[in-house]
Amino acid sequence: MAAQEQRREGQTVKRVELPGGKTIEVVYFQEVKPEVPAAVDVQGLHVCPACDSQLVHPVHWSEVDGLGWEVTLRCPNCEWIETGVFDQDTVEQFDEELDRGTDDLVEDLKRLVYANMEEQVERFTTALNADHILPEDF
Repeated sequence: MAAQEQRREGQTVKRVELPGGKTIEVVYFQEVKPEVPAAVDVQGLHVCPACDSQLVHPVHWSEVDGLGWEVTLRCPNCEWIETGVFDQDTVEQFDEELDRGTDDLVEDLKRLVYANMEEQVERFTTALNADHILPEDF
């Protein structure tokens, strides 16, 4: 099976000769990469262009034929939603920002759990010292 490739503007035509002697043409249409808005380039995908919140998160993303990533973004503050195609570097920076945000949330959760546990231990100790805990409680 032999293949010849020919490029035309906006498309690639590949002629494939099948074992039976027939020849077929496969036409690949290349998508034009849309421009990323200037506000996104400067601030990053995590910043909402409508309200400047830094809590924008992806709702959906999928790879687009080697051109980059199609990402649907949502702002929880103003409910702004937009879908765009972004290059690999921009999406990687966004992913790193999401990782930083996740790390911050995990640290906040640890501090909250520790504070709650500390409060529960103090209440238990106070109840134990005041004889408010009986064998029947267990």
